Amino acid sequence: MNLLDKIDKNSLPKHIAVIMDGNGRWAKEHGRPRVFGHKNGVKAVRETTEACAELGVEYLTLYAFSTENWNRPRMEVNALMTLLVETLRKEISTLNKNNIRLKAIGDLEKLPPKTYKALLEGIENTKNNTHMTLILALNYSSKWEILDAVKKIAKKVADDEITPDEIKEADFVSALSTAGIPDPELLIRTSGENRISNFLLWQIAYSELYFSPVFWPDFRKAQLYEAIIDFQQRERRFGKISEQIS
Repeated sequence: MNLLDKIDKNSLPKHIAVIMDGNGRWAKEHGRPRVFGHKNGVKAVRETTEACAELGVEYLTLYAFSTENWNRPRMEVNALMTLLVETLRKEISTLNKNNIRLKAIGDLEKLPPKTYKALLEGIENTKNNTHMTLILALNYSSKWEILDAVKKIAKKVADDEITPDEIKEADFVSALSTAGIPDPELLIRTSGENRISNFLLWQIAYSELYFSPVFWPDFRKAQLYEAIIDFQQRERRFGKISEQIS
């Protein structure tokens, strides 16, 4: 039995999030500059997106660029932004062909103008697609997102739209950049690092975490299937006990 046959199609995670890590180390292993790793990571993005769409996963979120990534060497950052523009424009036809809608989360307006423009074009050109939603986390960090949500709610309090005692969890969730998107059931991180790296900290409160030793440029459908199979073998209790779940 191959890996795909081991997946229970009736018990798929509705939303998978991925921390795409290891591009730089992959490039170093191949004796090439870090940008070479980022370019080769695009194939992993394509395969993972297509595999999720084929399986019937409804949402896929990819951590593409964090707020902390601006601290990397300027040459690498510039190359990443250029690669994002090229990839977005090149892959729009593929997204439409597969009926995949593009969305993005993060402090998007602070992206370079060309990157921001290409992103908005991609979102606009795929907005009517319904099979799956691909979400890119760009200039994103959970600390930024949570602070931004607090500011939004504080403004509502200042404007007498709501009192502090009236604030509910739903109000906070609606102020996040992921408002309207279900929390991920499965979070995958590649490259063997066992960290969350400031990603979806509120949203992954009850997510299953899966750490793959594979560098992102080598991540393929087989590795995704392995993560989903592992996910389906876990018991998700949400604070209850096994007998209650049964």
